[in-house]
Amino acid sequence: MPIPTYDLFIEPVLRYLAEHPEGAPAPQVYEAAANLLGLSETEKLEILPSKAQAVYKNRTGWAHDRLKRAGLSSSLRRGYWKLTDKGLDYFRAHPQTLTAKEVEDIAIANVNVRLRPRDDTAGLTIPESDAVQTAAQADVATPDDRLERAVSELRASTAEALLETIGQDSPRFFEALVLDLLHAMGYGASRADLQHVGRSNDGGIDGIISLDRLGLEKVFVQAKRWQGSIGREAIQAFYGALAGRRANKGVFITTSNFTPHALEFARSVEKVVLIDGTRLADLLMEFGVGVTHRLVKIPKIDTDYFEE
Repeated sequence: MPIPTYDLFIEPVLRYLAEHPEGAPAPQVYEAAANLLGLSETEKLEILPSKAQAVYKNRTGWAHDRLKRAGLSSSLRRGYWKLTDKGLDYFRAHPQTLTAKEVEDIAIANVNVRLRPRDDTAGLTIPESDAVQTAAQADVATPDDRLERAVSELRASTAEALLETIGQDSPRFFEALVLDLLHAMGYGASRADLQHVGRSNDGGIDGIISLDRLGLEKVFVQAKRWQGSIGREAIQAFYGALAGRRANKGVFITTSNFTPHALEFARSVEKVVLIDGTRLADLLMEFGVGVTHRLVKIPKIDTDYFEE
C-alpha cells in the first residue's frame, strides 16, 4: 500500500495533538500519525527521492504546516507542536472523522496564508473560489508548471519557518546570524572582520563590519527581532547612532517590517539600508545561512546529441 498523501496526515496530527493539549515533540507526532494511519515498518523506512527525509515524516510536517496556516496549531518552540485554542475548539466541534471536504479545506484553502501575517494583513483565509481555482489550475498544469509552483511553495514555507525559528532564538543569536549572513554576502575579508557588539550600552549598534583589513571603512549594523512594524523613530535613532560614530554606512535588519514613514526617512538619507523579514529570509536562503539546499536532477533530452 502506498504511503497516504500529506492531506491524509492532517486528521491524525490534529487528533493526536488534541489528546496532548500541552503539546508534543514533532518526532513523537511523526510516529503517532504513522501508527494511526497503519503504516508498516517497511513503509516507514521509505525515503524521499532526495534522500533528505523519510516520506511519512515529510508528509506529517506538511500536514502540520497546513494546520498552522489554518490557525489550528502552532510551534511553541523548535520541533514542538501544540494546538491553538482555535484548534482545540475545531477538534471539539468535529468529534467524528473529518469529511473529505473538511480535510480539503485545511489542505488547500490555507496554502497562501502567511504564518507571520503583517500588521496590515486582513484575515487568515483566502476566498473559497480562489482555493477552487488553485486546485483546478493544478489539474491542468504542465509538469514544469507544477515543479515551479512546488519550488515556490517550498521557498515560502522555508521562509516562514526561518522567521519562526529566529523568533524562538535569543536576540544575541539573531545578531550573530545577521553578521554571518553579511559575511556570506561578501562583506569583510574574513569572519574576523565582523565584530559582534550587541550590549546594553551599544548605542544602538549590534555589529561592526570592517570592509578593509585596516578598518578604515566600516559598516554598522543594527539587528532587531521585533514583532510589530518598525517606525521612523527607530530608524532616526539608528541614523543618530551612526552620526555619533562618524559613520556613513548602516544596515538595519529586522524579522518584522517597516512603516511607510520609516522607509521614507531611509530614502531621504544616504547609505542607510533597511532589510525586512521577507528580504532577510530570501537572503538567508540565497546565501545558504541557516538553510541547506538539495539538488534535484530533472531529465531533459539532449537534442544536440541526437543531431546528425
